Amino acid sequence: MASAQGVAGPENFNDLASSFSCTPLALTVDLGYAQYKGEVDTATNIAKFLGIRYAAAPIGDLRFRAPQPPVTVAGVQLATTPPNECFQAGTGQSPTNPFETRASQAVPAVSVNSEDCLFLNVFYPSDAAGTPVGGLPTVVWIHGGGYIEGGAGPFNGENIINQSNRGVVVVIIQYRLGVFGFLSGSAVKQNGALNAGLLDQDFALRWVNQHITKFGGDPSKVTIWGESAGAGSVLQHVIANNGSTEPQLFRGAITSSSFLPSQYMYNDRIPELLFSEFVAQTNCTSASDSMACLRAVPATVMETANNNINIGEFFGTFATVPVVDGDFITQRATTALLEGRVNGQALLSVTNSFEGTDFVNQSVAVSASQYSLELFPGFGTVQADTVGVLYAGLGNDQFQVNAVQGESIFICPTYFLLNAFPGRSFKGEFAIPPGLHANDLDYYFTSRGVPGFNNAEFIDAFAQSFTSFIINLDPNIKVDPTTITPFWNKFDVGNTEMLFNRTAAAPGAPVVQPITTSSTLLERCLFWNSVGNLTAQ
Repeated sequence: MASAQGVAGPENFNDLASSFSCTPLALTVDLGYAQYKGEVDTATNIAKFLGIRYAAAPIGDLRFRAPQPPVTVAGVQLATTPPNECFQAGTGQSPTNPFETRASQAVPAVSVNSEDCLFLNVFYPSDAAGTPVGGLPTVVWIHGGGYIEGGAGPFNGENIINQSNRGVVVVIIQYRLGVFGFLSGSAVKQNGALNAGLLDQDFALRWVNQHITKFGGDPSKVTIWGESAGAGSVLQHVIANNGSTEPQLFRGAITSSSFLPSQYMYNDRIPELLFSEFVAQTNCTSASDSMACLRAVPATVMETANNNINIGEFFGTFATVPVVDGDFITQRATTALLEGRVNGQALLSVTNSFEGTDFVNQSVAVSASQYSLELFPGFGTVQADTVGVLYAGLGNDQFQVNAVQGESIFICPTYFLLNAFPGRSFKGEFAIPPGLHANDLDYYFTSRGVPGFNNAEFIDAFAQSFTSFIINLDPNIKVDPTTITPFWNKFDVGNTEMLFNRTAAAPGAPVVQPITTSSTLLERCLFWNSVGNLTAQ
């Protein structure tokens, strides 16, 4: 078997195949620190390894620290069941922004998850014995969930392989969530690692760079793709290390509903308030060394505090998100993107029509200007009044509020990202009714459930836009030339996007066609870009 140091290159398929010990239904790969046994579905000839440990368990003294290499283990580890997911937390439910006077809400944690959760799943096309095709482009999927929930389990890489005509390897990763992955403040900076969840993702990408040839992938042809906070994570890796990450960990980036909430400096008022609240809820306030105390707190106590703090946030927002840490993320995202300091060669970004609706309390009547004051504590009346003017023509108050949330947090940051890749980016809009956040997932991860518009022509056109980009960095070089997607201009050519919709009359027919970005939307995005210092974006 090949060792971690003696990996066969994708051009040497005989050596690559010899790194496996195969039977018709099971196969073993040697990663150097451990051997893992996966399995191949002989009906589809797709092999999978579930629950490969890519980093040491972040427990004990490793809690709140950067990920470390896995401990070497003897024997063969079974990789045929989904891994434990990371601890989860609830979304903000407060009717007002609580940062001025933080009140804890004692909501008990209900979780079957684990602090030991740094695992990934690998899927690849193979022969009946599990031998990989070799030399294939690889996509690394980063799940969403507001940086507080989610995991690898709901995502079946076989769906992506099928839509790529067996042309890609799929890696699905997990990373620390909530306070476990995104506790911030000066104390964490001094005795720990800020943005530990992002560092987990970076560590997983380095694992891919080192090991993916053993699964038939080409480390020089990696694309990172995520949805919601996963897409936000992609944005973070695009701007990481001032756009100069070494070695190159990916060539392509895909965002589905880019998520960019307020991303404060690690020692700003709000991150420090959150740290103090977390210390208080874990009974570490009087400790001479708060970080040592936090590392000794039982995981169940940590998880209760994690839930309390996140649920206590303003409705639809998330407390534990990335910060500007001064090392991995050195400046605000909008500034980095404006300066064009980016990793990656090409970008594909898709947003949904109504991204904000699910993150707004639809039972509370408020104006767009009032809502912006709650959403962004750094706003004053001048900025709020400008929001009111910009959104006044977009329907009733509720529609305007939904648009403020969706555009400021998801849609406009996507355009900021697109503009950082001039001549190298493609933009799409998913508009199948109701066009809400995450409605698109079932159209490429079809194992999750039946898509609302279960039309094969549409599903193939939409899903293969992503797989064509993964393989060629261009959705116009199609996996299947017969899909109904017409020629897709780069975004900066007349601000052209590709619309993915359906006709209104039942049962509906696909509508896949170029459109021009709304000039009034881009005007509102210019405003959001101009106040990035106040929104902390």
